[in-house]
Amino acid sequence: MDLSAPEIRVLGCLLEKQRTTPDAYPLSLNALRLACNQATNRDPVTEYDEAVIRDALHRLSRRRWTRLASGAGSRAPKYRHLLDEALGLPEDELAVLCVLMLRGPQTPGELKQRTERLHPLADLSAVLHALERLIGRDLAARLPRRPGQKEERYTQLLGDDDAQPGAPAPPGAPAPQWTPHPGAPAVEDAAQAPPPSPVAAAPAAAAAPDPRVARLEDEVASLRAELAALRSSLDALRADLGA
Repeated sequence: MDLSAPEIRVLGCLLEKQRTTPDAYPLSLNALRLACNQATNRDPVTEYDEAVIRDALHRLSRRRWTRLASGAGSRAPKYRHLLDEALGLPEDELAVLCVLMLRGPQTPGELKQRTERLHPLADLSAVLHALERLIGRDLAARLPRRPGQKEERYTQLLGDDDAQPGAPAPPGAPAPQWTPHPGAPAVEDAAQAPPPSPVAAAPAAAAAPDPRVARLEDEVASLRAELAALRSSLDALRADLGA
């Protein structure tokens, strides 16, 4: 598939908010913009404007993956996804795919934690089974382990190469070029630079994420989306009343 990064983010947000804030779903354009650009539970964090989101919605609509869903008398257009109808995926696979769309490549343990509010999965075995079914439909892939990594990571395959952060490079692709950080001392000849010591090259162990913090971040993001939806409804009511 060849979805762009904005299309993947829009689709993932619509799917997420349908599950986490059903009272505020479908989403207005402004609520969808806030959901796409929220600072929590997103990787990478974006700053899409309404024009980018509107274009992504238009492209997804042509695929019949989203549609306009404004109710009668509603002044603000609202949008919903059709991913469950288009792909015919069960709830566990949709939850895993949604988190992969919104947060990039992840380990089964991370997916287990982050799908809780979308569709709870019983254990890591359930996560792995959902991943294997997605892989079988060419919707996800297992990434090769990087040096120092203990767990395998998985990525979604809805996007083109430019929309796949962390995806493996195709065979024969040139290695990515290293760019020094601004202000870092220049190296005259990279070939003469001493190799890093094994200790320095070893990645630091990542601290285990606190599930309570993740839940609080989800709740804050959901409240923001609900507030945006309420503001949109209030604006429409004021317009009806001529305020």
